Amino acid sequence: MPADLAVIGLGPYGLPLAQAAVAAGIPTLGYRTGPETGSLSPAELRRMLSGGFRPATDPAELGRVRTAVVCAPTPPGADGGLDLSQLEAAARTLAGHLRPHTTVILESPVYPGTTEKILRPLLEEGSGLRAGRDFHLAYSPSRVDPGNRDVTPATTPKVIGGLTPACTESAAAFYGRLTDKVVRARGLREAETVHLLETNYRHVNIALVNEMAVLCNDLGVDLWDVVRCAETKPFGFHAFRPGPGVGGHSAPQDMTAPGGRGLRMVELARQVNDRMPGYVVQRAATLLNEHGKSARGARVLLLGVTYKPDLADLEGTPAREIALRLRELGAAVSYHDPYVPAWSVLDHPVPRVDSLYEAAADADLTILLQQHRTYDLQGLSVKAQLLLDTRGAAPMGAAHRL
Repeated sequence: MPADLAVIGLGPYGLPLAQAAVAAGIPTLGYRTGPETGSLSPAELRRMLSGGFRPATDPAELGRVRTAVVCAPTPPGADGGLDLSQLEAAARTLAGHLRPHTTVILESPVYPGTTEKILRPLLEEGSGLRAGRDFHLAYSPSRVDPGNRDVTPATTPKVIGGLTPACTESAAAFYGRLTDKVVRARGLREAETVHLLETNYRHVNIALVNEMAVLCNDLGVDLWDVVRCAETKPFGFHAFRPGPGVGGHSAPQDMTAPGGRGLRMVELARQVNDRMPGYVVQRAATLLNEHGKSARGARVLLLGVTYKPDLADLEGTPAREIALRLRELGAAVSYHDPYVPAWSVLDHPVPRVDSLYEAAADADLTILLQQHRTYDLQGLSVKAQLLLDTRGAAPMGAAHRL
């Protein structure tokens, strides 16, 4: 069966889209753009293959679909901005096989203006076709919340902005097959800026509660109780909770374009959140000292090293820096995570413990970094000599909170 859709880039944005398309009955081919981090369990892959998904290695196949969605990763570059190299490579590959009347949609996180200033010229020069005349061009910000079982692609509204009104409507017709609601933006840049706002909103608000966590520790105030009470306000407040740092695939963008106007609030938020791993290590060293132990030579157990609960995703996890800093202090670091069978920091393997309760009892300090559902924090708090809870998940009084 010929594919209707090509998903170009099978990382954290492309795989969820391909899964949603297959679930909607759309024959889909997936084309990898590089060493991407997305992964499927064997059961998920079997379901997708039986539902109409087909991996593609021949780029010529990209010219046989009606819709092509570019989901190439755009990770942080060496200069702190977005690295668009995989996106540009994907555009050149698609351009060489682009046919008239195809709808091309970009979902990768990008700077406002990228679709028109970078993607469009690459597609036009490589294909000889004209966007808005010979093929449709649009942008739709990816809205993926890995591990959230209450939110599905079908119930998540999709924002779409096209180069022309006809481009918008063509993209809307495609996404209307996947979701219950399509929201039309005024244009390409408005749709691109939606992702900028949504990502920065998360990071700025996490930075606020992270600063509050440091303040509340100094004041002897339980921040988690403060948040619990504050979120009862039926207007003007949305609850965010502190943690050891911020991970994930969508980095905050404190630049609106390379060399362009900066966003001061986002820059400050990045600085606050980047300091949190160091603050966790500082709190760990203080706790050890208060109990007559030195960080040097201390046995420290890290619980949960993924960036999000109940997922095997290590992208941007603050656990790496925490482990590194603890080692620099001379601590002997080990970890437990049911989703991570092996873990290394700067190419140095971190020992993994199998017997969780025995390891917690043996460790001088146990640090909860990620709240996986499998963790019995009441039981762990009884077994652990010292428990530092960076997530506010342990019962009140059962652990030292961040």
